[in-house]
Amino acid sequence: MVLAGATGDLGHRIALALLGRGARVRALIRPGSAARPAVATLRAHGAEVLEVDFDDANALAQTCAGAACVVSALSGLRDVIVDAQTHLLEAAVAAGVPRFIPSDYSIDFTKLPAGSNRNLDLRREFGRRLDQAPIRATSILNGMFMDLLTGQAPVILFKIKRILYWGSVDQPLDFTSIADTAAFTAAAALDPTTPRYLRVAGEVATVRDLQASASAATGRRFRRLRAGGLWLLKLMSRVTRRLAPAPNDVFPPWQGMQYLHNMFTGLPKLAPLDNDRYPDIRWTKVQDMLTAKKVTRAARQPGN
Repeated sequence: MVLAGATGDLGHRIALALLGRGARVRALIRPGSAARPAVATLRAHGAEVLEVDFDDANALAQTCAGAACVVSALSGLRDVIVDAQTHLLEAAVAAGVPRFIPSDYSIDFTKLPAGSNRNLDLRREFGRRLDQAPIRATSILNGMFMDLLTGQAPVILFKIKRILYWGSVDQPLDFTSIADTAAFTAAAALDPTTPRYLRVAGEVATVRDLQASASAATGRRFRRLRAGGLWLLKLMSRVTRRLAPAPNDVFPPWQGMQYLHNMFTGLPKLAPLDNDRYPDIRWTKVQDMLTAKKVTRAARQPGN
C-alpha cells in the first residue's frame, strides 16, 4: 500500500490501521518532513517512509510501483486537493496501480450544489479527474468527524450546556470518529472489490440525540439552542467570509459554517450506509466519545 499524508492525524491512523491488518505500507512524505515525530512512529511500527517531491513525476511514479492501492489522506486547498492529488493520481496510473482512494472523507458532496462549500468543491473537481483516469477509484464518505463536536464544530457547547443548531431539530446528521474512519479506510484499501463510493456513519444523530448523549455522558442536563433558520447560517457564513476571508486557511470559521449548513439541509445525508461491510469494526457512538473526553479532561485536572 502507498499512503500519502501519513503525517497528518487521519493519515497517521490509516497507516497504523493498515499495518495492524498486516499490510506493507509505503508512506510518502515531503522532503524535509523526516524529523517529525509521526515519522519515527511509522518507522517503529514497520512502515517504509519515503521522501518524495510531488512535482517530480518520475520519482513519484517509482514510489508507487508495485502497490495494490494508493491511498490519499492529503489535506489542503487547491494546490493539494487538486494539484498534488492529480500528480499522485498520474503517478499511480503510470506505475500501473489498480486502485486509488482519494482524500474525500466527508459528507456526500456529490449531492450538493456547486459553490455551497469551497473545500468540497475542490474534492468534486478532483473527483471528475479521477473518474476520467484509467484506474478504479473508491471514495470514503463519513459525514462529519465526530471528534470535532468537542472542538472545532460549535454544536455541543459545554460551558453553557446547550446544543446549538439551525433549521430542524429532527434533521438526521452523520458522524464518524477519526479512528473509525481510518479503520474503515484501511479495510477498504485491502479490499479489491470496493465500489466507487462507500458511505459510513458511526452514528446518525439528530439534535435531540446529541442532547441526550451529552446529558448522559456528563451527568448534566443539556438544553437545545436554536440560533435561527438555515438562511441565517448561510448569511453568517457569507458575511464572515467577506469580513475575514482567510483564503489560505484550510478551515477558517466560515468554512465550518458552510459545512454545518450543508449538513442541516439534509442534502448530503449518506445513504445507503456500508457500516456492515467489515464486521470487525465496532463503531464509536457520540456518547462513547463524550464520555472518553470527560475522563481524559478529569485525568488532566490538578491533583489527579
